[in-house]
Amino acid sequence: MTIRTEVVETSSLGDRSYLAHDGRVALVVDPQRDVDRVLALAGRLGVRITHVAETHLHNDYVSGGLALAKVTGAAYLVAAADDVRFDRTPVTDGDEIAVSPTMRVSAVATPGHTFHHLSYVLSGPDGPEGVFTGGSLLFGTTGRTDLLGERHARDLAHRQHASARRLADLLPDGAQVWPTHGFGSFCSAAQSDAPASTIGRERGTNPALRLEADDFVTETLAGLDAYPAYYAHMGARNTEGAGLIDLTPAATADPAELRARIDAGEWVVDLRSRKAFAHRHLTGTLSFGLDGPMATWLGWLIPWGAPVTLLGDGPEQIAEAQRELARIGIDRPSGAATGDPLTWADGDPGRTSGLPVATFADLAAARAGRTPGDLPAADVVLDVRLAGEWRESHVSGAVHVPLPELPARLDDVPPGTVWVHCGSGYRAAAAAALLARAGRTVVHIDDAYAGAADTGLALAA
Repeated sequence: MTIRTEVVETSSLGDRSYLAHDGRVALVVDPQRDVDRVLALAGRLGVRITHVAETHLHNDYVSGGLALAKVTGAAYLVAAADDVRFDRTPVTDGDEIAVSPTMRVSAVATPGHTFHHLSYVLSGPDGPEGVFTGGSLLFGTTGRTDLLGERHARDLAHRQHASARRLADLLPDGAQVWPTHGFGSFCSAAQSDAPASTIGRERGTNPALRLEADDFVTETLAGLDAYPAYYAHMGARNTEGAGLIDLTPAATADPAELRARIDAGEWVVDLRSRKAFAHRHLTGTLSFGLDGPMATWLGWLIPWGAPVTLLGDGPEQIAEAQRELARIGIDRPSGAATGDPLTWADGDPGRTSGLPVATFADLAAARAGRTPGDLPAADVVLDVRLAGEWRESHVSGAVHVPLPELPARLDDVPPGTVWVHCGSGYRAAAAAALLARAGRTVVHIDDAYAGAADTGLALAA
């Protein structure tokens, strides 16, 4: 019977999980916390999950592997060298696991992303079909090697190079490559927009297979930028083993509660689009729209363990946000409210605000002394992109405070009206809301930085 591999995509975190099956039984690799998606897929396919495998203890999300294994009675394959607090089927390099009479997986030690990282070669009656590479060999890149600390980054980069070479030597050119990271995840050393790949394709494109070890290590380490602060909590959570996810609705917060939470400095988060937020929002709330990577940026900025209250158009937005946040270990919001800003303000328009929105063309005009009539002067231009983006190019004279540092560095933003931008507008919306909450006058540049040079703005590198 033909072996098929289904992709379970979590685009908001830049990750993929996989379900491989032969029409009767299935292996699941690197499942996200919300395993109901995997169970539903198995049900649609009419297959029984008998094995769940982890390539590594993840740094960018809470694994659903233990919970899925318990619910299905599946064997839970985890590297024997990993010190975990739960029962598992320990796996080491060279182990072969028969998933069914026609489907088997072989564990290959591929250290680099972590010390005990494993890849799993999936084989059928005709030999290898492909390899689940986790954070090892990705599409056009590899998993980053600094997540266990800078002191290990160079050593792990050398191991990553050797691991990628080992996979290429073991497998034929036609073997599929099925990575967990690399679709926007900060676990990836670089990004690729390729939808699929093979060992043969990677031979011609992947730096790990094209460069000698020292050159690969130098290039990899030089390209690494900051990664989300919540990563520091994922490894410990996965070592302990997470239970079933709780997605029951959060308690409803009425207008009086919302006001009290804002007055107390709590994070009350508006999930609507940044355009809706700019038009009108409840004063003191923060913009992390579901039209972008909400969980990544909210999880990065919010003090870990701090209460968070969610605001959305309707219950569907709240439910989606709960699911996204639970994937990174923010399990239960302290409250939620649906409706619109005037409702949340108990009908008082004085408790709502808007944000002026501009383009880079508007900024260019302002700097040339032709500020559009409905916008305030551009006293300060604040760039909240990451350090690597800033080094490549930035607006001359701009102030640089990366968004992850902004909550602690609000006092570093010079006085005056702040025009804030990022690469596309999403992060600038979060920054503008943080500044407005702190009492600053702010303009949100909701525009793509890629077009800034075409406006006549002076750029520096």
